[in-house]
Amino acid sequence: MTLVAGVDSSTQSCKVVIRDLETGALVRSGRAAHPDGTEVDPAAWWTALQQAIAEAGGLDDVAAISIAGQQHGMVALDADGRVIRPALLWNDTRSAAAAADLTAEVGADEYARRAGLVPVASFTATKLRWLKDNEPENAARVAAVALPHDWLTWRLLGYGPAGESPLGPVLEALTTDRSDASGTAYWSPFSDDYDLELLERALGRRDVVLPRVLGPGESAGKTPEGVLVGPGAGDNAGAALGLGAAAGDVVVSLGTSGTVFAVAEDPVADPTGTVAGFADASGLYLPIVVTLNAARVLGSIAGVLGVDFDELARLALAAEPGSGGVVLVPYFEGERTPNLPDAKASLHGLTLASTTRENLARAAIEGMLSGLGAGLDAVRAVGVEDTRVLLIGGAAQNPAVQAVAAQIFDAPVVVPEPGEYVADGGAVQAAWALTGSRPSWQVSLAASPGPDFRPEIREQYLRYASQALA
Repeated sequence: MTLVAGVDSSTQSCKVVIRDLETGALVRSGRAAHPDGTEVDPAAWWTALQQAIAEAGGLDDVAAISIAGQQHGMVALDADGRVIRPALLWNDTRSAAAAADLTAEVGADEYARRAGLVPVASFTATKLRWLKDNEPENAARVAAVALPHDWLTWRLLGYGPAGESPLGPVLEALTTDRSDASGTAYWSPFSDDYDLELLERALGRRDVVLPRVLGPGESAGKTPEGVLVGPGAGDNAGAALGLGAAAGDVVVSLGTSGTVFAVAEDPVADPTGTVAGFADASGLYLPIVVTLNAARVLGSIAGVLGVDFDELARLALAAEPGSGGVVLVPYFEGERTPNLPDAKASLHGLTLASTTRENLARAAIEGMLSGLGAGLDAVRAVGVEDTRVLLIGGAAQNPAVQAVAAQIFDAPVVVPEPGEYVADGGAVQAAWALTGSRPSWQVSLAASPGPDFRPEIREQYLRYASQALA
């Protein structure tokens, strides 16, 4: 039996899955935690990757591996291959002003035309601009810029700082893929290449090494032990591969962030900045809407109510659709879509009669999903045609989330079986790089809630959410 491995180096943890090449069957897996925070020393990711691989039984019998990971994080390296400062992660909003400056200087229409997106605090270019403006000495030391999965792939191949790696600091050996490159805001899905003028606009110069962009199924090389290494991917593109997503599928992912994305055959540009026109990991495109607030919204309200997630579901299902007029606008962490980095959450529509535990529980779920419903509208507005919604992430297994999703999304909703779909996408890449063809592994469904569209839920949510834009 030939084995391949996939990695999901996410915000919260590193997961490794090892699968049978022929059937995709899970053979074994491992996991290790990442530290909390919006800036992290990448060394913690490297340690976690090694721990997760060890927990998964190691790679001695594995033929190929590929790493998918959180997008956008800025890993700045000096000429000796050393990390200059802790990586700023996608959810670090200190670069919001830098995003606004870049948009003002280039113009939203022009930026979207060139990069398929309009800068927000999440994107790498804004973090480079923040570095230039706030830590000029560190900015002057930058010799290469990598993303989290780029840096981990580089280390896995044996490169790294002198004295800490077998092959040393060969910056030119850095690689990435189209999906992760497209989230930097200095790579173009239209030209399939870096836009160095946009890089210079961000960092103040362009004389730095950027990772070589690999195509789907292309190999980054081999580990010192001889394991083939695939190109890697951004987390959402990895999930699309792991799910086998095709045209007509819109994926709604409920993780630390909430995402709505679809596989598209043509690149898109949305000058409003609502939809980012990313590339995918299969050679196509991945228009995406991202919110900062998703599953943690449920954890916050469950904590306030003093219940676990099962009881939160029971309470929510005991309330009527619309939560008796109670609306939670869940901008607890600020928000990325809409671009409101300094926003706060707000609770509306409370009366003596409506202030019940049941309504609060349901309002949390309706608020979380209504923001993503607006994301589905935005993806459709750039030309994506959908036939079904695939609901994934840990929160998707909650029966109340499934029921409310069928009321908020005006398309059939299906819930795949729980799985590590980002890591699975890495395993798909590993198999692709090893054999030269993309595998077709079956994905089972856990639930298919019946259609029950209730437009009034979204309508009352939008009335209050629009106040945050005023």
